[in-house]
Amino acid sequence: MCNLYNVRSNREAILDLSRGMVDRSSWNEPSRDIYPGTLAPIVRVGADGQREMVMATWGMPTPPERIRGNYDPGVTNIRNPDFKHWRPWLGPESRCVVPFNSFAEPNPAAKVEGERTPNAWFARNAERPLMFFAGIWTAWHGVKKVRDGARDFELFGFLTCGPNNVVKPIHEKAMPVILTEAEEVETWMTAPWEIARELQRSLPDDMLVIVPPPTKID
Repeated sequence: MCNLYNVRSNREAILDLSRGMVDRSSWNEPSRDIYPGTLAPIVRVGADGQREMVMATWGMPTPPERIRGNYDPGVTNIRNPDFKHWRPWLGPESRCVVPFNSFAEPNPAAKVEGERTPNAWFARNAERPLMFFAGIWTAWHGVKKVRDGARDFELFGFLTCGPNNVVKPIHEKAMPVILTEAEEVETWMTAPWEIARELQRSLPDDMLVIVPPPTKID
């Protein structure tokens, strides 16, 4: 399961590849590592019908029967969109694309005894060009942190699929659904679910490589 990714593309690149029209995110960072429960840019269709970039919190509402305790940390990765909990968010109005340049998976095989499990990082190539996760989003009112109480959120998560042969040695169960072309983004954002769901497939092996961790930029 992907629970860490990095964004370093600027707003112009994100809007251009996603064919976005409006920036409501104020995104202007050279590099940010995104963890569950934190804000990140997404591109969606706004209430006025325009494609917009906004900031949202990573972690969709958890199925009620799976919540333990009095708060909901959220679900970051969605493997089975046919599960009844996810069906309300499969239409184009609830789909989004999530920009990223590299993503991480824990790599237990590289763990040194007494140290934390390191991450393996994946990108399109060594230059780490912009790509998108195929995501869904929703408005939500609830408790993510007990100390904060109930609040209003806009949440997102993204679909996963079986891993390709680059990811499988590190994480044998799944990898994110990745979109690399503007036409794929267009299909995900606009097509009926019967067509859009065909994008839930692993990226070809020759379109993903292992890269060093992202460089920290102040």
